[in-house]
Amino acid sequence: MLHEIPLTRPDTPLLDTVSLPADLRRLDREQLEPLAEEMRAFLLWTVGQTGGHFGAGLGVVELTIALHYIYDTPADRLVWDVGHQTYPHKILTGRKDRMHTMRQADGLSGFPKRSESEYDTFGVGHSSTSISAAMGMALGLANAGDERKVCAVIGDGAMTGGMAIEALAHAGHVRPNMLVVLNDNQMSIGHNSGGLAAYFAKMWSSKTYISLREGGKSVLKRMPPAWDLAKRTEEHMKGMVAPGTLFEELGWHYIGPIDGHDLPQLLQTIENMRTLDGPQLLHIQTRKGRGFEPAESDQVGYHAINKVDPEPLKPTVAEEEAVEPPANNKKPKYQQVFGDWLCDMALLDERLIGITPAMCEGSGMVEFAQRFPERYHDVAIAEQHAVTLGAGIACEGGKPVVAIYSTFLQRGYDQLVHDVALQNLDVTFGIDRAGLVGEDGATHAGSFDLTYMRCLPNMLIAAPSDENECRQLLYTCYQHEGPAAVRYPRGTGPGAEIKKEMKRLPIGEAAEKRAGQGVAFLNFGVLLPAVMSAAETLNATVVDMRWVKPLDEAKILELAESHDMLVTVEDNAVAGGVGSAVNELLVRENRLPRLLNLGLPDSFVDHGKRELQLEWIGLDAAGIVNAVNARMASPRSSQPIRPAEAGL
Repeated sequence: MLHEIPLTRPDTPLLDTVSLPADLRRLDREQLEPLAEEMRAFLLWTVGQTGGHFGAGLGVVELTIALHYIYDTPADRLVWDVGHQTYPHKILTGRKDRMHTMRQADGLSGFPKRSESEYDTFGVGHSSTSISAAMGMALGLANAGDERKVCAVIGDGAMTGGMAIEALAHAGHVRPNMLVVLNDNQMSIGHNSGGLAAYFAKMWSSKTYISLREGGKSVLKRMPPAWDLAKRTEEHMKGMVAPGTLFEELGWHYIGPIDGHDLPQLLQTIENMRTLDGPQLLHIQTRKGRGFEPAESDQVGYHAINKVDPEPLKPTVAEEEAVEPPANNKKPKYQQVFGDWLCDMALLDERLIGITPAMCEGSGMVEFAQRFPERYHDVAIAEQHAVTLGAGIACEGGKPVVAIYSTFLQRGYDQLVHDVALQNLDVTFGIDRAGLVGEDGATHAGSFDLTYMRCLPNMLIAAPSDENECRQLLYTCYQHEGPAAVRYPRGTGPGAEIKKEMKRLPIGEAAEKRAGQGVAFLNFGVLLPAVMSAAETLNATVVDMRWVKPLDEAKILELAESHDMLVTVEDNAVAGGVGSAVNELLVRENRLPRLLNLGLPDSFVDHGKRELQLEWIGLDAAGIVNAVNARMASPRSSQPIRPAEAGL
């Protein structure tokens, strides 16, 4: 048991002989348990160098070894869900010497990525996709007459996602040859464990039992009463010692739960199940943070860590899934701004009900959940349900607030359109992690929410530029009787003073921040500091637009008359973004000054520090100045055709 993060590279004589799974498969089985301990020490050391997820990875070291030992990867297909648990997988698949680059610019991704390795069979980052993807691979291989094997690994949290349940039901009907390993870290699924369960798990996965079971079926099915009795007896036996009845009813052959840290049993069970026909489900129980005492004691706090300085390690909560109250001298994160507003608003309005799809800590809702438990609903990894649940609450006069990450609201888009916007229901959305998110990269970036929301009738959309504006716009949108969204980024803002008193801001009204000449910036959201810096260099006007929908049309048209060039700036895709909305207004009103739309490019931005990402794509102050100068230097296109000239 390790008690602190190694500050120097640990000795790993066995691991040093393993570069690829083929090397692993040359080891004797007796060497695998010592290898697991070396991998834990190495994993802790590397994550200490870079920061990142490690609690989940520590929990699946034995499973990762067993899967790569039994399966002929990469020929056999191994699909991981979410990706937080795949650091051991990366260590064993040719990336051991690059682990110190994890989540850094030009380094390894924190998630499986097809372009990074042939062993990463499917890119992930959003939960509950692995069973669907693995089933598709199994069907594709079968269609080609290819007998390679397919295995998916999914956590108990991800199993709560509706997509995973849909895939389970479909596979139980189609019956592809595949294995799903349900990694239960004992935080979500019931714990029927113990000697009897382990004994039956070993028996049910044995070749002898499978042979008797399948052979007996063909005989007993000719005698319906005997077959029915045998089937019900087996189900009741399993129901006494394992939560497998649900999976069996869906058409899966269920084994488990077994100890996911017992390598000999894992190897034997997986080896038996790998060759079975039809959908197989192995339920294993693991401990998140296994082998590192602080993480075993605090599984949430040590879900991830920051880079370790040469000081005694202190627990840090995961950026993605937790938040701690800021110290007096520390700027609050936007998620904390939201959480504080939510509690204050709940005191003022008993109709407020908070909803989150498994993002309580990450969305800043911990205090709300503690203070208002009867008005708090964590619906698990079920974004579609979260949105429509809010719609249903609104139907009965409630005031639902859905706290959700931008990248995850994409998963509930049909519900946003059909169940909320179409019916003009009073649901307020606090959209966190809008824009680029730094080290988590493209899978978690909120690059498209302005694009996919602004086209919806009835939607009110706000993009605050600082912490206080975020609080006041949340209050304003909540008071609006209809669908409304406030989008804000990951991390901290510029440090604006947050006023306790909440006031409604005029809907659709912008605020001028700087008067200049020639160029006018229309800023949407948190890039305002970079815009202000660029404006100082260019002596430009800056208007903080605040509202994406409705736009302050009068202000835009006024600026179009008084300035030579309008520049829109947003932390969202340029394609279809709020710059496009400005363009549409100007075309409609036949006011066409020089235009420049700045935002995220038509490509996915790789992981790296957020400041570096903005520099890459030219959304820092220097990049904005360069873009404006380049546009001003370019020849002016021909004048627009006037309606009279077009015969209109």
